[in-house]
Amino acid sequence: MHDDADEWAAVLSDPWLPWALRVPPRPDASTFRAEVRRRRLNDVVVVDRTSGPFGGARGARQIAATDGDFLVVRIVRSGHEVFRQDGAEWSLGAGDAVVWESDRPTRFTAVDPVTTRSLVVPRRVLHEVGCPLTAGDPVAGRVPAVHLLTGYLDALDATPVPSSGPVAVAARNAMLELVWGALRPATPLDPQSLQPARWAAVEHYLDTRLGRRDLSADQVAAAHGISVRTLGRLFAERGGTFTGVLRAKRLARVREDLLTGDATVEVLARRWGFFDTSHLHRRFRAAHGVSPHEYRLRHRDAAPGRPIGTP
Repeated sequence: MHDDADEWAAVLSDPWLPWALRVPPRPDASTFRAEVRRRRLNDVVVVDRTSGPFGGARGARQIAATDGDFLVVRIVRSGHEVFRQDGAEWSLGAGDAVVWESDRPTRFTAVDPVTTRSLVVPRRVLHEVGCPLTAGDPVAGRVPAVHLLTGYLDALDATPVPSSGPVAVAARNAMLELVWGALRPATPLDPQSLQPARWAAVEHYLDTRLGRRDLSADQVAAAHGISVRTLGRLFAERGGTFTGVLRAKRLARVREDLLTGDATVEVLARRWGFFDTSHLHRRFRAAHGVSPHEYRLRHRDAAPGRPIGTP
């Protein structure tokens, strides 16, 4: 734990985008907490911060020390932050997003514990992909594209995307398309350009909630700011249905647990969202031709990484 305001300022500062930070001095600094995670996606840097109240400013000195020209998308995940640039002041709450420019004086104040995500994007990149942006008024989190953007970023967190190479470029471009859609909601995007990111966000949402028996298409659609009909088309374009994909994902988790663990079928039914043991039996037999217990007996010894003959 850091107990000095200067040490916390060093932890919170970005080397490529310097700030003059104001962290509470002692004795408050002894109870101050912060966590920063930085991730590079090709030439875009994603910065996640969770902290207690603090503030920062970028003046002439910090601007001169910045190597490059960036636009920064700031999303407040929780808490409350006041942001100021060019005489405008914006009060940002959970889900709100704003874009600001690195070459102009900027201030912010986290008035209570806050979690933010910032996308630091070289300005030239936005022009290269056809999504030029300028600083402006924030966009409320209720805008569907903001839902989709945050969901896609969460999906990237759970996916081992390399920091460079063709896959990283594709993931970055999909992210920037969503940024454009979220921060320029009056400007239409080609719906097809959003589909890869939308699917990644929906699939991540399902994968992290497979154990919920009440998981429904209505809930998933609402969480991503789309209609149930649009959600249905998303699954149909991949040759499936919401119910079918959800069932297949649950059965895949059951199958994995049968091969690698000792949980009973009753436990697995509860763990992966089936109504009861008989419901899991019916669905598993329809998919694999045998009951879960029979499947475990036939295949467990041959499971990858398991010594032959292990009980």
